[in-house]
Amino acid sequence: MMRVLRFVCRSLYRVPLPGRVLIGVLLGLAVGFTFRQREMAFGWTTADFGVLAGQYVQLLTALATPLIFFAIIDAFVRTEISGRQGVRMIVICLGNVAVAFAIGLTILNYWHPGESWKQRFAEPAPQSVSQDAGAASAKAPKVPETKGSLSPLDLMKSYVPKSIAHPFLDNMVLTVAVLAIFIGLALRTLRSTEDAELVVAITTFDQFIIASFQIVLKLLLWLIELAPIAIFLAVANVIGASGWATFQMMGVFLLTVCAGLAIHSLIYYPLSIWVLTGRRPSQFFGQGGGAILTGLSLNSSLATAPLTLEALRRMGVSDSSARLSACVGTNFNNDGVTLYEAITALFVAQAIGLEMQIGEQLAILLAALVGSMGIAGIPNSGLIILALVLKAAKLPEQAIEIAIPLVYSVDFLVARLRSAVNVMGDLQVAILLDGPVKTEEPKTLNEAEA
Repeated sequence: MMRVLRFVCRSLYRVPLPGRVLIGVLLGLAVGFTFRQREMAFGWTTADFGVLAGQYVQLLTALATPLIFFAIIDAFVRTEISGRQGVRMIVICLGNVAVAFAIGLTILNYWHPGESWKQRFAEPAPQSVSQDAGAASAKAPKVPETKGSLSPLDLMKSYVPKSIAHPFLDNMVLTVAVLAIFIGLALRTLRSTEDAELVVAITTFDQFIIASFQIVLKLLLWLIELAPIAIFLAVANVIGASGWATFQMMGVFLLTVCAGLAIHSLIYYPLSIWVLTGRRPSQFFGQGGGAILTGLSLNSSLATAPLTLEALRRMGVSDSSARLSACVGTNFNNDGVTLYEAITALFVAQAIGLEMQIGEQLAILLAALVGSMGIAGIPNSGLIILALVLKAAKLPEQAIEIAIPLVYSVDFLVARLRSAVNVMGDLQVAILLDGPVKTEEPKTLNEAEA
Protein backbone atom coordinates (compact mmCIF):
# COMPACT_ATOMS: atom_id res chain seq x y z
CA MET A 1 0.00 0.00 0.00
CA MET A 2 2.81 2.42 0.90
CA ARG A 3 4.56 1.65 -2.38
CA VAL A 4 1.40 2.46 -4.32
CA LEU A 5 0.96 5.70 -2.35
CA ARG A 6 4.59 6.74 -3.00
CA PHE A 7 4.18 5.94 -6.70
CA VAL A 8 1.02 8.04 -6.92
CA CYS A 9 2.66 10.98 -5.09
CA ARG A 10 5.73 10.88 -7.35
CA SER A 11 3.56 10.66 -10.46
CA LEU A 12 1.46 13.64 -9.35
CA TYR A 13 4.58 15.67 -8.53
CA ARG A 14 5.79 15.22 -12.12
CA VAL A 15 2.56 16.81 -13.37
CA PRO A 16 2.97 20.59 -13.94
CA LEU A 17 1.41 22.77 -11.25
CA PRO A 18 -1.58 23.87 -13.42
CA GLY A 19 -2.38 20.20 -14.01
CA ARG A 20 -2.22 19.44 -10.29
CA VAL A 21 -4.44 22.44 -9.55
CA LEU A 22 -6.99 21.14 -12.06
CA ILE A 23 -6.85 17.69 -10.42
CA GLY A 24 -7.40 19.36 -7.04
CA VAL A 25 -10.44 21.23 -8.38
CA LEU A 26 -11.95 18.05 -9.86
CA LEU A 27 -11.38 16.05 -6.65
CA GLY A 28 -12.87 18.89 -4.62
CA LEU A 29 -15.94 18.89 -6.87
CA ALA A 30 -16.32 15.13 -6.47
CA VAL A 31 -16.00 15.19 -2.67
CA GLY A 32 -18.21 18.27 -2.30
CA PHE A 33 -21.06 16.87 -4.40
CA THR A 34 -20.75 13.40 -2.84
CA PHE A 35 -20.82 14.35 0.83
CA ARG A 36 -22.22 17.91 0.78
CA GLN A 37 -22.34 18.74 4.53
CA ARG A 38 -22.66 15.16 5.78
CA GLU A 39 -20.04 13.48 7.95
CA MET A 40 -17.34 11.71 5.93
CA ALA A 41 -15.22 9.95 8.59
CA PHE A 42 -14.03 10.55 12.17
CA GLY A 43 -16.59 13.33 12.51
CA TRP A 44 -15.07 15.37 9.67
CA THR A 45 -17.23 17.31 7.19
CA THR A 46 -16.43 19.55 4.23
CA ALA A 47 -16.69 22.52 6.61
CA ASP A 48 -13.56 21.24 8.37
CA PHE A 49 -11.81 21.29 4.99
CA GLY A 50 -12.61 25.00 4.87
CA VAL A 51 -10.80 25.51 8.19
CA LEU A 52 -7.64 23.85 6.83
CA ALA A 53 -7.82 25.88 3.62
CA GLY A 54 -8.12 29.03 5.73
CA GLN A 55 -4.93 28.16 7.60
CA TYR A 56 -3.12 27.83 4.27
CA VAL A 57 -4.30 31.29 3.25
CA GLN A 58 -3.13 32.69 6.59
CA LEU A 59 0.35 31.23 6.11
CA LEU A 60 0.49 32.51 2.53
CA THR A 61 -0.38 36.01 3.74
CA ALA A 62 2.26 35.90 6.47
CA LEU A 63 5.01 35.23 3.92
CA ALA A 64 3.66 37.54 1.22
CA THR A 65 4.20 40.70 3.29
CA PRO A 66 8.00 40.28 3.66
CA LEU A 67 8.13 39.17 0.01
CA ILE A 68 6.75 42.51 -1.17
CA PHE A 69 9.07 44.40 1.21
CA PHE A 70 12.23 42.65 -0.01
CA ALA A 71 11.07 42.58 -3.66
CA ILE A 72 10.75 46.37 -3.82
CA ILE A 73 14.13 47.01 -2.16
CA ASP A 74 15.67 44.29 -4.37
CA ALA A 75 14.39 46.20 -7.42
CA PHE A 76 16.25 49.31 -6.20
CA VAL A 77 19.40 47.25 -5.58
CA ARG A 78 19.46 45.46 -8.94
CA THR A 79 17.82 47.98 -11.28
CA GLU A 80 19.47 51.04 -12.70
CA ILE A 81 16.89 53.46 -14.10
CA SER A 82 18.24 56.85 -15.02
CA GLY A 83 17.96 59.54 -17.62
CA ARG A 84 15.18 60.60 -19.92
CA GLN A 85 14.21 57.08 -21.01
CA GLY A 86 13.71 55.96 -17.41
CA VAL A 87 11.41 58.90 -16.67
CA ARG A 88 9.44 58.26 -19.87
CA MET A 89 9.03 54.59 -18.98
CA ILE A 90 7.68 55.42 -15.52
CA VAL A 91 5.23 57.96 -17.00
CA ILE A 92 3.98 55.38 -19.53
CA CYS A 93 3.58 52.73 -16.81
CA LEU A 94 1.64 55.15 -14.62
CA GLY A 95 -0.59 56.02 -17.58
CA ASN A 96 -1.28 52.32 -18.18
CA VAL A 97 -2.15 51.79 -14.52
CA ALA A 98 -4.49 54.81 -14.56
CA VAL A 99 -6.36 53.38 -17.55
CA ALA A 100 -6.54 49.94 -15.89
CA PHE A 101 -7.98 51.54 -12.75
CA ALA A 102 -10.55 53.47 -14.80
CA ILE A 103 -11.65 50.27 -16.56
CA GLY A 104 -11.97 48.35 -13.28
CA LEU A 105 -13.88 51.12 -11.51
CA THR A 106 -16.22 51.62 -14.46
CA ILE A 107 -17.11 47.91 -14.69
CA LEU A 108 -17.63 47.50 -10.94
CA ASN A 109 -19.53 50.74 -10.32
CA TYR A 110 -21.91 50.55 -13.29
CA TRP A 111 -22.46 46.79 -13.57
CA HIS A 112 -22.32 45.88 -9.84
CA PRO A 113 -21.41 42.23 -10.56
CA GLY A 114 -20.42 41.54 -6.94
CA GLU A 115 -24.07 41.63 -5.92
CA SER A 116 -24.47 38.17 -7.51
CA TRP A 117 -22.49 36.76 -4.53
CA LYS A 118 -24.67 38.35 -1.84
CA GLN A 119 -26.62 35.16 -1.19
CA ARG A 120 -23.40 33.18 -0.63
CA PHE A 121 -22.12 35.72 1.89
CA ALA A 122 -25.46 35.78 3.67
CA GLU A 123 -25.06 32.06 4.46
CA PRO A 124 -23.06 30.85 7.47
CA ALA A 125 -19.31 31.17 6.96
CA PRO A 126 -17.05 28.11 7.08
CA GLN A 127 -16.36 26.94 10.59
CA SER A 128 -13.35 28.53 12.27
CA VAL A 129 -11.43 27.72 15.42
CA SER A 130 -12.02 30.00 18.41
CA GLN A 131 -8.93 31.54 19.95
CA ASP A 132 -10.26 30.93 23.48
CA ALA A 133 -11.19 27.26 23.61
CA GLY A 134 -10.67 26.04 20.06
CA ALA A 135 -14.39 25.39 19.68
CA ALA A 136 -15.80 25.47 16.19
CA SER A 137 -18.45 28.01 15.44
CA ALA A 138 -20.39 29.05 12.35
CA LYS A 139 -21.02 32.74 12.00
CA ALA A 140 -22.06 34.92 9.12
CA PRO A 141 -19.40 37.41 8.11
CA LYS A 142 -19.76 40.74 9.81
CA VAL A 143 -20.16 43.64 7.45
CA PRO A 144 -18.67 46.82 8.84
CA GLU A 145 -21.05 49.71 9.19
CA THR A 146 -20.53 52.29 6.48
CA LYS A 147 -20.65 55.87 7.71
CA GLY A 148 -19.91 57.59 4.45
CA SER A 149 -16.58 58.26 2.91
CA LEU A 150 -13.49 58.45 5.02
CA SER A 151 -11.78 61.83 4.83
CA PRO A 152 -8.30 61.99 3.28
CA LEU A 153 -6.92 62.64 6.77
CA ASP A 154 -8.63 59.53 8.15
CA LEU A 155 -7.31 57.45 5.27
CA MET A 156 -3.78 58.74 5.88
CA LYS A 157 -4.01 58.04 9.62
CA SER A 158 -5.13 54.45 8.96
CA TYR A 159 -1.90 53.75 7.05
CA VAL A 160 0.57 55.48 9.40
CA PRO A 161 2.17 52.73 11.54
CA LYS A 162 2.51 52.90 15.30
CA SER A 163 5.93 51.24 15.04
CA ILE A 164 8.25 49.75 12.42
CA ALA A 165 6.94 46.26 13.25
CA HIS A 166 3.26 47.29 13.13
CA PRO A 167 2.76 47.12 9.31
CA PHE A 168 4.36 43.66 9.20
CA LEU A 169 2.28 42.35 12.10
CA ASP A 170 -0.98 43.63 10.59
CA ASN A 171 0.01 42.94 6.93
CA MET A 172 -0.42 46.61 5.95
CA VAL A 173 0.76 46.22 2.37
CA LEU A 174 0.62 49.93 1.46
CA THR A 175 2.66 50.96 4.49
CA VAL A 176 5.17 48.15 3.94
CA ALA A 177 5.58 49.18 0.29
CA VAL A 178 6.11 52.86 1.14
CA LEU A 179 8.67 51.90 3.79
CA ALA A 180 10.51 49.72 1.25
CA ILE A 181 10.51 52.52 -1.34
CA PHE A 182 12.02 55.01 1.11
CA ILE A 183 14.68 52.49 2.17
CA GLY A 184 15.49 51.88 -1.50
CA LEU A 185 15.78 55.61 -2.20
CA ALA A 186 18.02 56.12 0.85
CA LEU A 187 20.17 53.23 -0.31
CA ARG A 188 20.56 54.79 -3.76
CA THR A 189 21.54 58.14 -2.21
CA LEU A 190 24.18 56.64 0.09
CA ARG A 191 25.90 54.81 -2.78
CA SER A 192 27.59 58.03 -3.85
CA THR A 193 29.45 58.30 -0.53
CA GLU A 194 33.22 58.42 -0.41
CA ASP A 195 33.37 56.77 3.00
CA ALA A 196 35.10 53.42 2.37
CA GLU A 197 33.60 51.76 5.45
CA LEU A 198 30.11 52.86 4.49
CA VAL A 199 30.59 51.53 0.94
CA VAL A 200 31.47 48.10 2.37
CA ALA A 201 28.47 48.23 4.72
CA ILE A 202 26.09 49.17 1.89
CA THR A 203 27.47 46.36 -0.27
CA THR A 204 26.86 43.92 2.59
CA PHE A 205 23.34 45.28 3.05
CA ASP A 206 22.67 44.87 -0.69
CA GLN A 207 23.72 41.22 -0.44
CA PHE A 208 21.50 40.75 2.61
CA ILE A 209 18.47 42.14 0.73
CA ILE A 210 19.12 39.96 -2.31
CA ALA A 211 19.56 36.83 -0.17
CA SER A 212 16.49 37.62 1.98
CA PHE A 213 14.33 38.11 -1.10
CA GLN A 214 15.45 34.80 -2.58
CA ILE A 215 14.92 32.95 0.74
CA VAL A 216 11.37 34.28 1.22
CA LEU A 217 10.65 33.60 -2.45
CA LYS A 218 11.84 30.00 -2.11
CA LEU A 219 9.64 29.48 0.96
CA LEU A 220 6.65 30.85 -0.93
CA LEU A 221 7.35 28.70 -3.96
CA TRP A 222 7.42 25.64 -1.68
CA LEU A 223 4.12 26.77 -0.23
CA ILE A 224 2.66 27.25 -3.70
CA GLU A 225 3.46 23.60 -4.42
CA LEU A 226 0.86 22.79 -1.75
CA ALA A 227 -1.75 24.96 -3.49
CA PRO A 228 -3.46 21.98 -5.23
CA ILE A 229 -4.17 20.41 -1.82
CA ALA A 230 -5.48 23.68 -0.39
CA ILE A 231 -7.63 24.23 -3.49
CA PHE A 232 -9.02 20.69 -3.18
CA LEU A 233 -10.03 21.40 0.43
CA ALA A 234 -11.45 24.82 -0.44
CA VAL A 235 -13.47 23.62 -3.43
CA ALA A 236 -14.89 20.67 -1.46
CA ASN A 237 -15.94 23.11 1.28
CA VAL A 238 -17.55 25.59 -1.12
CA ILE A 239 -19.36 22.95 -3.19
CA GLY A 240 -20.50 21.19 -0.03
CA ALA A 241 -22.11 24.42 1.17
CA SER A 242 -23.51 25.87 -2.08
CA GLY A 243 -23.68 23.05 -4.64
CA TRP A 244 -24.44 24.02 -8.23
CA ALA A 245 -24.99 27.67 -7.30
CA THR A 246 -21.19 27.97 -7.07
CA PHE A 247 -20.81 27.65 -10.84
CA GLN A 248 -23.18 30.51 -11.50
CA MET A 249 -21.29 32.66 -9.00
CA MET A 250 -17.90 31.90 -10.55
CA GLY A 251 -19.29 32.51 -14.03
CA VAL A 252 -20.14 36.11 -13.11
CA PHE A 253 -16.71 36.62 -11.50
CA LEU A 254 -14.85 35.17 -14.50
CA LEU A 255 -16.88 37.30 -16.90
CA THR A 256 -16.07 40.43 -14.86
CA VAL A 257 -12.32 39.74 -14.73
CA CYS A 258 -12.12 38.68 -18.40
CA ALA A 259 -14.06 41.80 -19.47
CA GLY A 260 -11.60 44.07 -17.64
CA LEU A 261 -8.52 42.29 -18.98
CA ALA A 262 -9.95 42.14 -22.53
CA ILE A 263 -10.82 45.85 -22.69
CA HIS A 264 -7.38 46.82 -21.39
CA SER A 265 -5.34 44.47 -23.58
CA LEU A 266 -7.37 44.13 -26.78
CA ILE A 267 -8.63 47.72 -27.05
CA TYR A 268 -6.45 50.10 -25.01
CA TYR A 269 -3.02 48.66 -25.85
CA PRO A 270 -3.37 48.50 -29.68
CA LEU A 271 -5.32 51.78 -29.77
CA SER A 272 -2.66 53.67 -27.78
CA ILE A 273 0.07 52.26 -30.03
CA TRP A 274 -1.80 53.18 -33.19
CA VAL A 275 -2.60 56.73 -32.05
CA LEU A 276 0.80 57.56 -30.52
CA THR A 277 3.19 55.75 -32.87
CA GLY A 278 1.26 54.98 -36.05
CA ARG A 279 1.82 51.22 -35.78
CA ARG A 280 -1.26 49.24 -36.79
CA PRO A 281 -2.86 46.72 -34.42
CA SER A 282 -2.29 43.97 -37.01
CA GLN A 283 1.48 44.44 -36.63
CA PHE A 284 1.24 44.47 -32.84
CA PHE A 285 -0.70 41.21 -32.65
CA GLY A 286 0.99 39.63 -35.67
CA GLN A 287 4.62 40.21 -34.63
CA GLY A 288 3.95 39.90 -30.89
CA GLY A 289 1.55 36.97 -31.04
CA GLY A 290 4.23 34.35 -30.29
CA ALA A 291 5.38 36.13 -27.12
CA ILE A 292 1.79 36.72 -25.97
CA LEU A 293 0.83 33.05 -26.43
CA THR A 294 4.02 31.94 -24.67
CA GLY A 295 3.20 34.17 -21.69
CA LEU A 296 -0.26 32.62 -21.69
CA SER A 297 1.19 29.10 -21.52
CA LEU A 298 4.19 29.71 -19.21
CA ASN A 299 2.25 31.93 -16.78
CA SER A 300 5.24 34.27 -16.39
CA SER A 301 5.94 37.51 -18.26
CA LEU A 302 9.58 37.48 -17.08
CA ALA A 303 10.19 33.97 -18.46
CA THR A 304 8.79 35.23 -21.77
CA ALA A 305 11.30 38.13 -21.91
CA PRO A 306 13.55 36.54 -24.62
CA LEU A 307 10.58 36.09 -26.95
CA THR A 308 9.35 39.60 -26.10
CA LEU A 309 12.74 41.02 -27.11
CA GLU A 310 12.69 39.02 -30.36
CA ALA A 311 9.17 40.23 -31.18
CA LEU A 312 10.21 43.85 -30.57
CA ARG A 313 13.26 43.38 -32.82
CA ARG A 314 10.99 42.17 -35.64
CA MET A 315 8.82 45.26 -35.12
CA GLY A 316 11.89 47.47 -35.57
CA VAL A 317 11.96 48.74 -31.98
CA SER A 318 15.41 49.88 -30.82
CA ASP A 319 17.40 47.59 -28.52
CA SER A 320 17.58 50.21 -25.76
CA SER A 321 13.79 50.66 -25.61
CA ALA A 322 13.17 46.91 -25.85
CA ARG A 323 15.59 46.02 -23.05
CA LEU A 324 14.40 48.82 -20.78
CA SER A 325 10.80 47.63 -21.07
CA ALA A 326 11.21 43.83 -21.16
CA CYS A 327 14.03 43.57 -18.60
CA VAL A 328 13.45 46.52 -16.25
CA GLY A 329 9.93 47.83 -16.85
CA THR A 330 8.41 44.38 -16.42
CA ASN A 331 8.99 44.79 -12.67
CA PHE A 332 6.64 47.79 -12.59
CA ASN A 333 4.30 47.27 -15.55
CA ASN A 334 2.04 44.48 -14.25
CA ASP A 335 -1.33 45.72 -15.45
CA GLY A 336 -2.77 42.20 -15.60
CA VAL A 337 -2.07 41.46 -11.94
CA THR A 338 -3.00 44.97 -10.76
CA LEU A 339 -6.34 45.01 -12.58
CA TYR A 340 -7.23 41.49 -11.40
CA GLU A 341 -6.45 42.20 -7.73
CA ALA A 342 -8.40 45.47 -7.75
CA ILE A 343 -11.45 43.97 -9.47
CA THR A 344 -11.48 41.03 -7.04
CA ALA A 345 -11.29 43.25 -3.95
CA LEU A 346 -14.07 45.57 -5.14
CA PHE A 347 -16.12 42.55 -6.26
CA VAL A 348 -16.00 41.04 -2.76
CA ALA A 349 -16.76 44.42 -1.18
CA GLN A 350 -19.95 44.60 -3.25
CA ALA A 351 -20.82 41.02 -2.30
CA ILE A 352 -20.89 41.83 1.42
CA GLY A 353 -22.77 45.08 0.83
CA LEU A 354 -19.87 47.33 1.77
CA GLU A 355 -20.39 50.66 0.02
CA MET A 356 -17.10 52.38 -0.73
CA GLN A 357 -16.64 55.94 -1.86
CA ILE A 358 -14.11 56.85 -4.53
CA GLY A 359 -11.33 57.60 -2.04
CA GLU A 360 -11.59 54.16 -0.44
CA GLN A 361 -11.73 52.48 -3.86
CA LEU A 362 -8.58 54.30 -4.93
CA ALA A 363 -6.85 53.08 -1.75
CA ILE A 364 -7.65 49.50 -2.78
CA LEU A 365 -6.37 50.13 -6.29
CA LEU A 366 -3.16 51.57 -4.86
CA ALA A 367 -2.74 48.48 -2.67
CA ALA A 368 -3.12 46.28 -5.76
CA LEU A 369 -0.50 48.38 -7.57
CA VAL A 370 2.18 48.23 -4.88
CA GLY A 371 1.41 44.57 -4.26
CA SER A 372 2.27 43.73 -7.87
CA MET A 373 5.60 45.60 -7.88
CA GLY A 374 8.70 43.45 -8.27
CA ILE A 375 6.92 40.08 -8.59
CA ALA A 376 6.60 39.82 -12.38
CA GLY A 377 8.79 36.70 -12.57
CA ILE A 378 7.00 34.77 -9.82
CA PRO A 379 4.48 32.20 -11.07
CA ASN A 380 1.04 32.54 -9.45
CA SER A 381 2.05 35.92 -8.02
CA GLY A 382 -1.57 37.08 -8.15
CA LEU A 383 -2.53 34.20 -5.88
CA ILE A 384 0.24 35.14 -3.44
CA ILE A 385 -0.75 38.78 -2.92
CA LEU A 386 -4.54 38.47 -3.24
CA ALA A 387 -5.08 37.94 0.49
CA LEU A 388 -2.96 41.02 1.25
CA VAL A 389 -5.00 43.21 -1.10
CA LEU A 390 -8.27 41.96 0.43
CA LYS A 391 -6.91 42.80 3.88
CA ALA A 392 -5.84 46.23 2.65
CA ALA A 393 -9.46 46.74 1.56
CA LYS A 394 -10.33 46.27 5.27
CA LEU A 395 -12.75 43.43 4.48
CA PRO A 396 -13.94 41.20 7.35
CA GLU A 397 -11.79 38.13 8.00
CA GLN A 398 -14.71 35.76 7.50
CA ALA A 399 -15.59 37.38 4.18
CA ILE A 400 -12.01 36.82 3.03
CA GLU A 401 -12.19 33.18 4.15
CA ILE A 402 -15.26 32.68 1.95
CA ALA A 403 -14.02 34.65 -1.08
CA ILE A 404 -10.49 33.30 -1.45
CA PRO A 405 -11.43 29.62 -1.92
CA LEU A 406 -13.92 30.64 -4.60
CA VAL A 407 -11.35 32.75 -6.44
CA TYR A 408 -8.51 30.24 -6.05
CA SER A 409 -10.59 27.52 -7.70
CA VAL A 410 -10.31 29.32 -11.07
CA ASP A 411 -6.95 31.04 -10.55
CA PHE A 412 -5.11 28.48 -12.70
CA LEU A 413 -7.05 29.89 -15.69
CA VAL A 414 -7.08 33.58 -14.78
CA ALA A 415 -3.34 33.53 -13.97
CA ARG A 416 -2.52 32.78 -17.60
CA LEU A 417 -4.70 35.59 -18.83
CA ARG A 418 -2.94 37.97 -16.43
CA SER A 419 0.48 36.89 -17.70
CA ALA A 420 -0.57 37.37 -21.33
CA VAL A 421 -1.76 40.90 -20.50
CA ASN A 422 1.56 41.63 -18.74
CA VAL A 423 3.50 40.53 -21.86
CA MET A 424 1.33 42.76 -24.03
CA GLY A 425 2.06 45.60 -21.61
CA ASP A 426 5.82 45.04 -22.00
CA LEU A 427 5.44 45.18 -25.79
CA GLN A 428 3.34 48.34 -25.60
CA VAL A 429 5.70 50.18 -23.25
CA ALA A 430 8.72 49.42 -25.47
CA ILE A 431 6.89 50.62 -28.59
CA LEU A 432 5.76 53.85 -26.93
CA LEU A 433 9.28 54.44 -25.60
CA ASP A 434 10.59 54.19 -29.16
CA GLY A 435 8.13 56.78 -30.38
CA PRO A 436 6.41 57.20 -33.76
CA VAL A 437 7.43 55.03 -36.68
CA LYS A 438 10.24 56.75 -38.56
CA THR A 439 9.54 56.97 -42.28
CA GLU A 440 12.32 57.74 -44.71
CA GLU A 441 12.02 61.17 -46.27
CA PRO A 442 11.80 61.15 -50.08
CA LYS A 443 15.18 61.81 -51.66
CA THR A 444 15.76 64.90 -53.76
CA LEU A 445 16.69 64.59 -57.42
CA ASN A 446 20.37 65.43 -56.70
CA GLU A 447 20.55 62.84 -53.89
CA ALA A 448 18.98 60.24 -56.16
CA GLU A 449 21.51 60.92 -58.92
CA ALA A 450 24.38 60.74 -56.42
